[in-house]
Formats: sequence, structure tokens, C-alpha cells
Amino acid sequence: MTLSPLNQRRLHLFRSHKRGWWSFWIFMILFVLSLSANLIANDKPLLIRFDGQWFVPMLHDQPETRFGGTFLTTADYRDPYVQQLINRKGWMIWPPIRFGDQTINYDLTVPTPAPPSRQNWLGTDDQGRDVLTRLLYGFRVSLLFALTLAIISSAIGIAAGALMGYYGGWIDLIGQRILEIWSGLPMLYILIIVSSLITPGFWSLLGTMILFSWMHLVDLVRAECLRARNMEYVRAARAMGLSDVRIIVRHLLPNAMISTLTFLPFVITGAIATLNSLDFLGFGMPPGSPSLGELLSEGKANLDAPWLALTAFFSLALILTLLIFIGEAVRDAMDPRHMPR
Repeated sequence: MTLSPLNQRRLHLFRSHKRGWWSFWIFMILFVLSLSANLIANDKPLLIRFDGQWFVPMLHDQPETRFGGTFLTTADYRDPYVQQLINRKGWMIWPPIRFGDQTINYDLTVPTPAPPSRQNWLGTDDQGRDVLTRLLYGFRVSLLFALTLAIISSAIGIAAGALMGYYGGWIDLIGQRILEIWSGLPMLYILIIVSSLITPGFWSLLGTMILFSWMHLVDLVRAECLRARNMEYVRAARAMGLSDVRIIVRHLLPNAMISTLTFLPFVITGAIATLNSLDFLGFGMPPGSPSLGELLSEGKANLDAPWLALTAFFSLALILTLLIFIGEAVRDAMDPRHMPR
């Protein structure tokens, strides 16, 4: 697919912003690694060849009796006895890190939280779980949550801002009053109330935060549509008999999307910071879920284990810094007055 000259110029500007360009690739590498967390860190082998048969434990649990054991329960592949049974008639391929996000290391020779070692590269938390593994899984949860929240809330905010800016009048006036009232509601208190009524989870927390996150882009889109609704090309489209929906989608939103795309990385940054703040306070994901905010909370509770707080701090600082640099590069690429470096 061939890009238009305008988009080619924007891509060239984005690439010329070295800090944002390299931040984009570093972020994508970390994102792909987090999506592959089950293949990098897991307490189950990636592949088993036993007695002429193939098994993928991550997809289907197998009882211990399948490999000649005694119990009908799910096989514990970290157990030396189960490993010996499998190695008699086959072999296993393990991931680089042999811990899951909930796996407790019972082979520790020091009290938990254990310091970094050859077995646990970033140490363990106060329950004996591998910090690097929980960092990978927590990074994935944070990014998927932030991306989903940013996409859904941006779609709602863009639609609301386009309607308010295009129609104006009473629709714009009523919409502005709704925004003023809704933005004054205390989100933290409402999240605390919701957490006391239902068990907090990914989707319940996402739905609650969408109720308050859709207002970020309303003013930007409204201003663009309000400015462009009386321009000649919009009047010509209206005179040709195009419907209001087609005028908004084909003629107004493309101009409004420039400011929206510029602001989107900062929306994702705010979503990540909000989720981890709630996890730190205990009102986020369910207890025990891998989270950078929970890792920060464990670091605060275990000051004698500085690797917990330092790991969470530098991880969050890296993610947010990369997103900020990407946002700066997108802003420069969308600015028609900006010249290539």
C-alpha cells in the first residue's frame, strides 16, 4: 500500500525524531516480550515428548498417571519425581524461566523476600514468587488494560466531541454542563465503593474507569469540529446532500484525529499510572494478581528488600518515559510547521 505524500512526510518526521523513534522500537520489543510471557516464564514445559506422544502442558493439563505416576491430580512438572518419569521415555523443553506468576519457590535457602540469585534473577517477593516473572506478567496486564481503556474511552470521547462541535447550540450547551458535572465526581471514592460491592477484576475495573476517562479528548475534538463546521468544504458537502454522519466521519474527524493521535500516548500513560496507583492502594486488580503497583506496595512493606521497590520504580519509569518520548515524536510528526531534523 502506497502512502500519500502527506503521510510519507509524517512518517519521515517521526523517523527523524531519533529519541521517539528508538523509544517506539524499545517499547514494541518490551510489549512483544510481555505478550509472550507464558513462553518466557512458566512452571510448565513448552513441549513434552513422552512414549511417542506429544504434549503441550500450557494448553492441556495432564494427570500424573499419564506419565506413569501415582496420583490423578495435575502433574507438577517442577517435581523431580515427575521429571524423572518423563525423562525415562522422553524429554521436555522448558522456557528460560521455570516459574509462573503464582509459582512459589520452595527451594530457597534464605528467608523471603530472597535477594537476586542465579535461580531468581531479580529476587523473590515476600511470598517466594519470582520477581522477574511477575514483572513480565504485570507489564502485560498494565499495557493491555491501558490500551483497551485508551481505545474505548477515546472512541466515546471522539463521538461526543464530534456531536457537540458539529451541531452546537443546545446540544453543545447541554453537553458542556454534563461534562462539568461528570468531571466533578470523585473517581477514587467511586472505585472504593465499587470495590466494596463487587470483587474487583480486569473488566469491572475497566468499565468503572471508562465512565470517567472518556472526557480527555472531548474538548479537543469539539474545538476542531466547531471550527471546521462552517468552512466551505463542509458547506459544499451539505449542499450536495450528504448526511450529517458522513460529513462528520469523512470531513471533520480526519482533521480532529491529528490532535487526537498526538494526545493518545499521554492517555495511555495516564491509564498505566492510574491502574498501578490503584493497585498500590489495594483498590485495583484482585489480590495476588501480577502488577507493578502491587510490587511497589510489597517494596514499601519490605524496606529491607530494596530490589522490590527498585524493580517496580525503574520499570514504571521506563514505560512512562518511552510513552512520553513516543508522544513527542507523534506531536512533531503531526505538526505541519515542524521541519525534519
